[in-house]
Amino acid sequence: MPAPSKLPPFDPADPLGLDELLSAEDLAIRDTVRAWAADRVMPYIAEWYEKGELPQIRELARELGEIGALGMSLHGYGCAGASAVQYGLACLELEAADTGIRSLVSVQGSLAMYAIHRFGSEEQKQRWLPRMASGEVIGCFGLTEPDHGSDPGSMRTYAKRDGGDWVLGGRKMWITNGSVADVAVVWAQTDEGIRGFVVPTDSPGFSAPEIKHKWSLRASVTSELVLDDVRLPADAVLPEVTGLKGPLGCLSHARYGIVWGAMGSARSSFEAAVDYAKTREQFGRPIGGFQLTQAKLADMAVELHKGILLAHHLGRRMDAGSLRPEQVSFGKLNNVREAIDICRTARTILGANGISLEYPVMRHATNLESVLTYEGTVEMHQLVLGKALTGLDAFR
Repeated sequence: MPAPSKLPPFDPADPLGLDELLSAEDLAIRDTVRAWAADRVMPYIAEWYEKGELPQIRELARELGEIGALGMSLHGYGCAGASAVQYGLACLELEAADTGIRSLVSVQGSLAMYAIHRFGSEEQKQRWLPRMASGEVIGCFGLTEPDHGSDPGSMRTYAKRDGGDWVLGGRKMWITNGSVADVAVVWAQTDEGIRGFVVPTDSPGFSAPEIKHKWSLRASVTSELVLDDVRLPADAVLPEVTGLKGPLGCLSHARYGIVWGAMGSARSSFEAAVDYAKTREQFGRPIGGFQLTQAKLADMAVELHKGILLAHHLGRRMDAGSLRPEQVSFGKLNNVREAIDICRTARTILGANGISLEYPVMRHATNLESVLTYEGTVEMHQLVLGKALTGLDAFR
């Protein structure tokens, strides 16, 4: 074994040296998104969260479009064409600011835009994607229903042919961006199977009342979609897919962003805990000098950077075209659970201050309670992996 050269210094912010895996372009994109979030989100997010609002959402969307964050990993039609790893780094930085901001970007790009890009007609792509990439048009994705979350195949929303038109009826629930969206991708039962529809939100019979009284994702627009005999032309349907593989393919793409994003919440909480531990004094010295606190910080750092390494690995597989849905389930299941544990441990280090909006920890922890269940609950991802491991289907 050759003698080691002089070792680089240990970096507490990057203890595994993961930045060495990133190219100069990767780092530039990460730093651009981090700087935008520091300038446009961090000074205001506690107030937005406390008030339960995301003001100036259209201005924020346009700014996100300007830095190439909307539909970031898609190619053509005004999209940035970034790598999966670069998109993941952006998700991490956005969620380090707040999950609501990452959700805005994820639903826009990985759900609504991805559905049109992957399954839409050329006319649909030309009509919607450039304006969505710029942030001029905001989109939402209607799959979950009041009575059908983990079992989308039982959805009740329907679409029936009426002459040359389609007529949609039903309700969708817990829809991010719904009340501010200009276009909705809505999935519905038809005589041909489940189909996706591109629905302009100014269509007669479409409404999107905002859901209030949330204790999680408060700085995010969440809505119900009501479709009361919404009449659409024949070309509103997404032509390139029939069945659940359409919406589930979109969800897998979005879940990949969550694998990275959850580590953003975890990193923000971990950094707050480290800073607090070095300055908060008890028994005559900083609490960071006590063994129990250092044990907590060490365990948090291990899980945080393991999670980032896992996200990076999955990103490389996605860029190579070899990422399987089961592997995305692996990442979401692990990283969201570990992120919640990191936030809760950080809260114990901050003590009573941990519940204050002066610090980000409790805000991230409550947001992650939503992330834990949306786009696939813990139980569903466990069953996905269980089926992959045993070959036996335990869903029914």
